[in-house]
Formats: sequence, structure tokens, C-alpha cells
Amino acid sequence: MSVVLVALVWVVALAASVLGGGPVTQAVLRAAARSGDPARPPRPGRSGRARGVPADPASVPVPPPPATGPIGTEAVKALRGGTWIGVLERFAITGCLLAGEPGGIAFVVAIKGLGRYPELREHPVASERFVIGTLASMCWAATVGVVANAVLVALR
Repeated sequence: MSVVLVALVWVVALAASVLGGGPVTQAVLRAAARSGDPARPPRPGRSGRARGVPADPASVPVPPPPATGPIGTEAVKALRGGTWIGVLERFAITGCLLAGEPGGIAFVVAIKGLGRYPELREHPVASERFVIGTLASMCWAATVGVVANAVLVALR
């Protein structure tokens, strides 16, 4: 297998991990916020009205952004810098898997947890965002790394 092909797989995998992980993590956080809010009004089209009848958008109340929960303003403020930390985390996890060193993932998790501990202790509402975001980000990075390894094995 040529070195250029291996390098190409590495670059594509690292780019997919870093660039794709942000939208995936944000989608998971939004889904978690929707599922955990009992006071949330029903979405248009999910009420008891007849199917196929469009809802009047002007009659649907638009709730203000949540103050708590994984996408709440307090959690977002408490975990500032999370986007860059997530980028580096996904890069490191995918890189560890591609390099054949999955044990390095433990160091990434430990560094992230220890680095965020003071903020999480000071702002308990942010812990939900931290856990959900970290798991979503890590699952994405691990999936990309495993798929890239499978591609490399198939190319041998």
C-alpha cells in the first residue's frame, strides 16, 4: 500500500472527525434538551389535529431560549471554549485509533475531565452539557477512527 494512500486516509479521517463532530454534537445536545423539557410546548404537526392540515405558524408560541439544561445559557457560559476543546478531543481520539494506540483515549478523557472539574463543580447545571457533549463527540471520533482503520485494513 502506498504511503500517499495511507496519508490520504489519515487526512480524510481526521478532517471528517474534526469537522463532522461539531454538528453531530450540537444535534445531540439539542435533542437532549428537547427530550428533557416537560414544559416545552408541542411542536407543530404533533398535536391532536387532523393530519395534513398545516398549523398556522403565527399561532404557535415560540419559547424563549432555555436558561437551564444542556443548551441553556448558564451551561454554555460555564463551558466556554468547548468548541476548541471538542475539536482537539476528536483529533486526538481519531489519531490514537489510527496510530493503533487506543489507550491514549484514556489520557484524552482524563485531561478533559480534570481540566473541566473546577467549572463543573462551580456550575452543576453545566455537567449535563459536558457529559452529553463529550460522549457524542467521542462516539463520533471513535466511529470515524474505526471506519478509517477498516479502510486501511481493506487496502492492504
